[in-house]
Amino acid sequence: MKWLVIAGIALTGVIAIVVITGMLLPKAHVATRSSRLKHPPERVWALIAGDQSWRPTVRRYEPLPDRGGHRMWKETDSHGNAITFEEVESETPKRLVTRIADDKLPFGGTWTYEIEPGSDGCTIRITENGEVYNPVFRFVSRFIMGHTATIDAYLDALAKRLDEGGKANGAGM
Repeated sequence: MKWLVIAGIALTGVIAIVVITGMLLPKAHVATRSSRLKHPPERVWALIAGDQSWRPTVRRYEPLPDRGGHRMWKETDSHGNAITFEEVESETPKRLVTRIADDKLPFGGTWTYEIEPGSDGCTIRITENGEVYNPVFRFVSRFIMGHTATIDAYLDALAKRLDEGGKANGAGM
């Protein structure tokens, strides 16, 4: 019985540390990653600005009616979780800004995709201006997953889709 009490106190202490640390972290963060690709900007643009079902984590991609002149869509992941997105800005094939358009999630923010042509392809840079509202999620995002985990996974999937190997070339630049 004594061990159960000690384990309960220890577990409560760990939870308290996670919550308090999460509360002390800022809600907003900025994370940037880039990758060099051997394909022209137009080919990369076609993938990032269209149907996202090529990504292994997207089970379903559903275009939605435009809202205020902005393109909208919903992505459902392999766990059945859906997120609605909005295209905030688009300059083909150079710059795309998307925003999470679902206010009920414990996180939100924008992704800015910038594509720069090069002599042998292009460089894509993704900048996340994110917010994590839940302190436990904030702790996990900062100390366990890392703020760049989703960007890294996206760049890896993009490189794989373009037959450039399993990992993005230069991710983290």
